[in-house]
Amino acid sequence: MIPAPLYKDPIFNGAADPMVIRKESNGLYYMFYTQRRANQQVEGVSYCYGCAIGVAESKNGSDWHYRGALDLEFEFGQNTFWAPEIVYDRKNGRYHMFVSYIQGVYINWGGDSRIEHYVSDDLFHWEHLGWVSFGSARIIDPCLAPLPDGGWRMWYKDERQNSATCYADCPASSADLSAWEYRGIAAGDTPQEGPNVFFLEGSWWMIADVWDGLAVYRSDDMEHFTRQAENILRESGTRRDDQGRGAHADVFVTGGRAFAVYFTHPDPAYHPRSAVQMAELKVEDGKLTCDRNAPFDTEWEERK
Repeated sequence: MIPAPLYKDPIFNGAADPMVIRKESNGLYYMFYTQRRANQQVEGVSYCYGCAIGVAESKNGSDWHYRGALDLEFEFGQNTFWAPEIVYDRKNGRYHMFVSYIQGVYINWGGDSRIEHYVSDDLFHWEHLGWVSFGSARIIDPCLAPLPDGGWRMWYKDERQNSATCYADCPASSADLSAWEYRGIAAGDTPQEGPNVFFLEGSWWMIADVWDGLAVYRSDDMEHFTRQAENILRESGTRRDDQGRGAHADVFVTGGRAFAVYFTHPDPAYHPRSAVQMAELKVEDGKLTCDRNAPFDTEWEERK
């Protein structure tokens, strides 16, 4: 059975914004996350700034251990990295990371933000290629999916557009995934963050953190999304450290099953502490559902 919590950062106790990818060369699973400095005695929300990207490893998707933090700095100072998104481009055999970046550390929420682009052959050592521009100085939380005819689509939060989820396309002709064109707003009915798009049971789904659980949208074409009435991960769970709403989730799809990997703030008396949890997503009567209390096994392929 899946342990609860699934994972806690052993260095700063502040794992947030997790995403999971399976490494092509060894079949192991890797979790990349915002390494918030939750156990540091600091002013305001500065524990959410100056963050590195933490890395955890698993053979089977249920047992995770800490491997370290990525060195992504490319300019002076201690800077802020949030919410990584990593995809494998089979055309060139390299991993691409798109990660939210803010220069420096802030005590209150603020600072211009942009999405930085890196490439890697091994998931541990990353080359900085530059940053992605969509005409806004307040964009974060990228999510990517391959387009059916080649190329990629990116969804992200634009705080300058009432925190809507916007999207942009990169054509197949862009060998290094650097030529992005802004397309418009994918979901703007309410402010949101942390969009994640995936394919399950014949439909495209998008989830987004609306600070009242996760809003769910469905699409047939990856472009026009319709919101379902019910949010998921809205009510508190009963498992250890699964209290409070589920926040900023990734969805890992494998073997026809989908797993939400999200984080919680389980301790109201000490809000900065966070834990990563996992729950299975299912499609029932055309709606995406998630029972975060239901027991399940991952049945992911285990590499010895």
